[in-house]
Amino acid sequence: MSHPPAGQPGVAPAAGARPTPYLHVDAHLLAGNVAAMAALAREHGVALRPHAKTHKCLEVARLQVDAGAVGLTVATVAEAEVFAEGGFGDLFVAYPLWVDAARGARLRALREHASVAMGVDSVAGARALAAQLPGAAVLVEVDTGHHRTGVPPEEAGGLAEAAARSGLDVRGVFTFPGHSYSPGVRERVAHEEEDGLRRAAASLGRHGLAPRVVSGGSTPTAASGLGGGVLTELRPGVYAFGDAQQWELGTTTPDRLALCCVATVVSARPGRVVLDCGSKTLGADRPAWSSGYGRLLDHPDARVTSLSEHHAVVEWDRSPVPEPGSRLRVVPNHVCSAVNLADELVVDEATVWAVAARGANT
Repeated sequence: MSHPPAGQPGVAPAAGARPTPYLHVDAHLLAGNVAAMAALAREHGVALRPHAKTHKCLEVARLQVDAGAVGLTVATVAEAEVFAEGGFGDLFVAYPLWVDAARGARLRALREHASVAMGVDSVAGARALAAQLPGAAVLVEVDTGHHRTGVPPEEAGGLAEAAARSGLDVRGVFTFPGHSYSPGVRERVAHEEEDGLRRAAASLGRHGLAPRVVSGGSTPTAASGLGGGVLTELRPGVYAFGDAQQWELGTTTPDRLALCCVATVVSARPGRVVLDCGSKTLGADRPAWSSGYGRLLDHPDARVTSLSEHHAVVEWDRSPVPEPGSRLRVVPNHVCSAVNLADELVVDEATVWAVAARGANT
């Protein structure tokens, strides 16, 4: 990737006079990120099932499957419907769905086109699912430290047995080590994930069930959580594009960031630049530890200090200050949120990918 000379305001590449703001994807960097994660999974003998909620895009999913992914992870039934319609036949809804009659009907229709497994983290949830989809494939969700959903590892076997007695096909256990999205905790969280999943798998064994799938992983922990031989499946998502959080965590580097928001300078004063990409483009996520509301790819010393709906205020302590009308590249803090706000991803003048699962939240 080429960068402007130090101290010179960068001009965003691609798509000519396309109105800003828009999300631009560097297809070469994307392909490299996809290939690298696929190679990591192969090296450790685990299946790769990337989380498609990051990109919500059929073209990116095809790149991942063509590189060796066994299928896709999704967060909702609606996402599963979009990707099944797009030709992807092996899906895991990594979420403890509450399946009522309406959602059950959707899942039954979905299973006519794809193999679908789902998460459970309660006996009530398992029974509700079994009432609508007898024989459905499930994985028991385990809490390995994120403290959001999932049962303690030692309780996984009891829940799995109850799910099996309800008529479900219990394939194994899964977790999401979401507490890895903080500085300096990657190795510890990967160890907690590995230990928790090992204990959960043993719990299933004590209840007479052999886990066929032990699924986990996140972008921060992917490279750290495979050494113990516990995981059989890896489910990272953000790795395909990268974002400012991963840049600041050290999980990726600026030269591997495959998605940015191209924005126009609409106001400029000494020390301050305002861009036309606000929270309705970048998303409003800002962890307490992050340096701002995104990063400028070509000006890493600049800081996005505040967002309004259509304004991004950038602290600019160098000269020259970009002129109004110039274009800059902003890396969103959380790429999943930014993508879900966009209708399309711009690759080049001739190539635009639809965000096919945008808003697929049910």
